[in-house]
Amino acid sequence: MSEIAPLKLAVIVGSTRSGRIAPLVAAWVADRAGRHGSLEVDLVDLAEVALPDDLDGSSPQVTALAPRLAAADAFVVVTPEYNHSFPAPLKTAIDCFRTEWQAKPVGFVSYGGMAGGLRAVEQLRQVFAETHTVGVRDTVSFHNVWEQIGDEGEFPVDPAGCDAAAKTMFDQLVWWARTLRTGRTEDPYSV
Repeated sequence: MSEIAPLKLAVIVGSTRSGRIAPLVAAWVADRAGRHGSLEVDLVDLAEVALPDDLDGSSPQVTALAPRLAAADAFVVVTPEYNHSFPAPLKTAIDCFRTEWQAKPVGFVSYGGMAGGLRAVEQLRQVFAETHTVGVRDTVSFHNVWEQIGDEGEFPVDPAGCDAAAKTMFDQLVWWARTLRTGRTEDPYSV
């Protein structure tokens, strides 16, 4: 039996605000993905990418990010909830690309106040369905995220539940990523 190539996972950091905790959450996601054992992680921080507001696709930032997204077998979007939705730069990132998303799975890790970012995830599911991605069912959400940062900066302070949720999400993501990679290889996806 031939060895299965590792899956490439793009972890997309959706917040670009100053003072954000997105890098802390994204580092946790990347660590858990690495622990899963079958994923190579590419951390895509939209604050560093700085996509333009226009969506014509010709900017150097879009041109530079396109091959990273195209190479991914799966995505995890790390998003806060702003005003019951997700950040505008994340919508720009979704809209700047087309084929790079298609026939690949996407998982979600959200954070925020009482709702833990889940309202943002519900909206993202609708948007990503339009890009021909497959949203995995289970998510990871950090409710009252500020309370989950320890005095020494450790995150999360009680990782057991989050770790279990992440394992479930990554198990689903890996299954879909392998299945869809095989499908794209044997019968290229086109719409």
